Amino acid sequence: MSETIISADVVASQNAARKADLERDYASLGERLDRRGIAIDAIRDKVEKFAVAIPSWGVGTGGTRFARFPGAGEPRDIFDKIEDCAVIQQLTQATPTVSLHIPWDKADPNRLKQAASRFGLGFDAMNSNTFSDARDQKLSYKFGSLSHADAGTRRQAVEHNLECIEIGKTLGSKALTVWIGDGSNFPGQVNFAKAFERYLDAMKQVYAGLPADWKLFSEHKMYEPAFYSTVVQDWGTNYMISKELGDKAFCLVDLGHHAPNVNIEMIVSRLIQFKKLGGFHFNDSKYGDDDLDAGSIDPYRLFLVFNELVDAELSGAEGFDPAHMLDQSHNVTDPIESLMLSAVEVQRAYAQALLVDRKALEGFQEGNDALMATQTLKAAYRTDVEPILATARLRTGGAIDPVAAYRAAGYRAKVAAERPAVAGGSGGIV
Repeated sequence: MSETIISADVVASQNAARKADLERDYASLGERLDRRGIAIDAIRDKVEKFAVAIPSWGVGTGGTRFARFPGAGEPRDIFDKIEDCAVIQQLTQATPTVSLHIPWDKADPNRLKQAASRFGLGFDAMNSNTFSDARDQKLSYKFGSLSHADAGTRRQAVEHNLECIEIGKTLGSKALTVWIGDGSNFPGQVNFAKAFERYLDAMKQVYAGLPADWKLFSEHKMYEPAFYSTVVQDWGTNYMISKELGDKAFCLVDLGHHAPNVNIEMIVSRLIQFKKLGGFHFNDSKYGDDDLDAGSIDPYRLFLVFNELVDAELSGAEGFDPAHMLDQSHNVTDPIESLMLSAVEVQRAYAQALLVDRKALEGFQEGNDALMATQTLKAAYRTDVEPILATARLRTGGAIDPVAAYRAAGYRAKVAAERPAVAGGSGGIV
């Protein structure tokens, strides 16, 4: 049996205080859904099986380009991070895997695997880092990595990605996510075509090192740290990359990595249609690539993304098997609380999308009834599915109210006493 960090008695006490109300709410919602021809238990069962990976870096306090303000009890290393991730999984029962970032999380792979297995955790996609320089790194990535003009720097970046694959093989990971900050800050600084050609050549070397059962996720981003041009700047370029590399290459969609007002749900549909949707980094944004908590700004957009995902799931779209991971920066909240709530918000969007009357929607679409088509989506979105989510957590051993249980357990105060305070003042995200 897996170890737990939060006392089972605390979780049981918190659940006992809320269980009767939850049962009444669940029964009431079940009656209303039944009138719509929806079996609530079937939705609940799907929610119980839905999971999203936690990014190891997400449990630390983030920052901006200007400053970083450390939080109490921040993880000192990857092993502290794993413990924090275990708390999130224990209380939400929705985050059974951790996504590592190398070299930030570099440690003996067997020791990492053992540490995670204590809590019943597994490992999701590996993430390489050639957008910043590691300690004792021979060549700098200041002017790029996989697209760098210098062949030696490119080779160093390729070798790093191959190392990430080797570590992941020991951990049981099945995917590598590659995001680069390569680009330019001034017109004329780089030759667009040559930089992209160098990138493709380097990525083909990485792709050649993939095991047969692995996937390669390339991630696009409009800007930052490059502000004039970015080598992998949008989903169209990303799609070209995946087609150029081969059948094991897919596009990863980060919700914050798009131009303002871009129709992300349509991008998702296109990538599904052409069998190149690899997965997601879920977060939210107001102005740009903000990495805010999932569903905190525009929950309807998150729902619309899941509307496309559920449509593909129910229709049996060929090759449809997207990976799900959170990717957030927590500057003013307890990262564990934010990640718990974000995992719940992703589940919420999934549950709401499962409530869409697909037959009615198709009829309205074919009949060009724009008003009723959009109202069909709104009917699902407006449904309060919280009783379904909470019941799923209760049935799988989690907390009806994860944040309340977490605070009652006093975990943050406990680790704050055990982990030395981290100095602040520097800029940059975790």
